[in-house]
Amino acid sequence: MRKALRLRRLSRPHDERYLFVPLDHSVSDGPVVPQDRWQELIRAVVLGGADAIIVHKGRVRTLDPAVLGGCALIVHLSAGTAHMADSNAKVLVGEVDEALRLGADAVSVHVNIGSDTESRQLSDLGTVAAACDAWNVPLVAMVYARGPRVSDPKDPALVAHVVNIAADLGADIVKTNLTHPAEAMAEVVGSCPIPVVVAGGPASANSLPGQARVAMAAGCAGLAVGRRVFTSPTPMQLVAELTSIVHAPSDESLIRALTCLENR
Repeated sequence: MRKALRLRRLSRPHDERYLFVPLDHSVSDGPVVPQDRWQELIRAVVLGGADAIIVHKGRVRTLDPAVLGGCALIVHLSAGTAHMADSNAKVLVGEVDEALRLGADAVSVHVNIGSDTESRQLSDLGTVAAACDAWNVPLVAMVYARGPRVSDPKDPALVAHVVNIAADLGADIVKTNLTHPAEAMAEVVGSCPIPVVVAGGPASANSLPGQARVAMAAGCAGLAVGRRVFTSPTPMQLVAELTSIVHAPSDESLIRALTCLENR
């Protein structure tokens, strides 16, 4: 029951749809924004309507609890830097009980399937999943096909494989790449027993709101967009637009609402 309550907090409207804003890039790539703009960025993300932010444990201490308001906190437990000999390697740098002491609503772990250290990362995912079950904490698994043995990280069959790895090893929500073609994401979602959210990815010619609409139409449970938010000149407006897409009423919910009105 307690895990269900925490999962409910990860969706502000409690509609089981999610807009997460990962801000853990400061470990992998360097500062997200200058420190004097950090609180401003958090405020913009929260006021834009994001359901949760994702940060590392040390960064939690820089957050003003009053600013977070109804926005949930996910603490990221794995890390690696762009300067490592294997930039696809990830190691655990935190534990579930640490995240709880910091006030986390959930934790996340990153796994790269096809990397040279895949076996270690899978083991870490299983270890964190067991701790999450013990503490009743939701686990978001960020799982990608990424490494020297991966020729097409957006191949639908491969993406379906990685999201099911997350489900089988105990994750509650899985974040992964959008397939190419994007419409094939419906097959991925249909194969997976847990909610699938898609990464925003690096800046590209593709419209992020357009990408969001395609993902939601394919049955995805939401988005996890970091870089394209914190590099945006108007992060609050972008988050607000994505929020409106992610939490747009589905046809089914509209039918239920209209039925209720007719029965009054």
